[in-house]
Amino acid sequence: MRTLVFLILAAWWMGPAVQAQPAPRTLLHCGTLLDPGVSMAPMAERTVVVEGNRIVAVDAGFTTPRSGDKVIDLRDAYCLPGLMDMHVHLTGESRKGGYIDRFTIPPPEQALRATQYARTTLLAGFTTVRDVGSNEGVGFALRNAINAGIVPGPRMFVSGPSLAIMGGHGDPTNGGREDLLGIPTEAQGVVDGVDSAIRGARLAIKRGADLIKITATGGVLSIARDGLRPQFFEEEIAAIVRVADGFGLKVAAHAHGDEGMKRAIRAGVKSIEHGTLMSEETMRMMIEHGVYYVPTITAGRSVADSARIDGYYVPVVTQKALELGPIIQGTFSKAYRAGVPIAFGTDAGVFKHGRNAKEFEYMVEGGMPPMEALRAATYNAADLLGRLDELGTLEPGKLADVIAVPRDPLADITVMHEVAFVMKDGVVYKQDGRPQIAAR
Repeated sequence: MRTLVFLILAAWWMGPAVQAQPAPRTLLHCGTLLDPGVSMAPMAERTVVVEGNRIVAVDAGFTTPRSGDKVIDLRDAYCLPGLMDMHVHLTGESRKGGYIDRFTIPPPEQALRATQYARTTLLAGFTTVRDVGSNEGVGFALRNAINAGIVPGPRMFVSGPSLAIMGGHGDPTNGGREDLLGIPTEAQGVVDGVDSAIRGARLAIKRGADLIKITATGGVLSIARDGLRPQFFEEEIAAIVRVADGFGLKVAAHAHGDEGMKRAIRAGVKSIEHGTLMSEETMRMMIEHGVYYVPTITAGRSVADSARIDGYYVPVVTQKALELGPIIQGTFSKAYRAGVPIAFGTDAGVFKHGRNAKEFEYMVEGGMPPMEALRAATYNAADLLGRLDELGTLEPGKLADVIAVPRDPLADITVMHEVAFVMKDGVVYKQDGRPQIAAR
């Protein structure tokens, strides 16, 4: 009996002492902190304190480490929240004559290639992306493998195949023989009519979609003659939005022509992608309804450049790329001056992955101050995702996504191509400019 009492008393006495052992921390000593979702002014000498995969404090000055702490010296660097790209395609990459790839590269090989595109994107400082168009389940598989720690890559929010109309932008059978490819259905993301739109949206969600992406107008890279006209009736878009709302998901609308944008906004979408021929009236509608604009200036500039290379695209695409590609940057400038909410997005995959930071250059060139461009890729992007509780700023309780660049991006935005440090979920993937990726 005495032994039992002694053990109970010992456990009571020792328990608090064991529990009081502080958890190991990682201290990021940042020379300058740029966190535009918190302050539009740079913050000198800050320590970001990380426990596990969360930020627990952001201290003024350089916090003195306690026993067991790990210190990462970024005192000569500029630290920022992990960057976020709201329009990528991680399961493919443009190349000359690449239209044949969908017939020659099987899904397992697509997935293997995609792991390298994901790695490249993460090492470029983009810790979160929206993947808005992938086929044959590869996007979902890549997202799940990243979440499980099997392969390194950014946090992915995936739409799966875009929902399109038959013969419209996003119909995967465009340009192919009907006797070989058949008539497309909801299973391939092609919907026609309200009932079909509802089934297509529900099927996308059943497959694991984090958001729904629709092609509200024609597009540039599809083998279809029109890149501008509306391709959904408003009631079809409204039906898709109702389905998405019921599952707590948002709808993103690819759109180049203005009428298609108006239909999508009235129907309740949460973002307009590209927005090439956006009118002032549509800009006012976006402000009124709180719809984000995801410009993808880099895609516009890139496709126009590629179209000048003989044989890069098929003729119908070449014509559209040359006509529409150069317009997006001017539209961006007008939308920014009008006060349209803007979230960073590039359309990476239309150009080589890892070059996402080029968008910052084009945004600044288009009249947006560097700090606001950084806010578009952090706070605004997290707001569009509906994840401001966990992402977008460096604040206590949020996920530990932190990057660093060696010089002041407010003085030279091109330094965003030189990300030297990457932490995602509290794990360091790049330090001193060198990858730290190992098998897990």
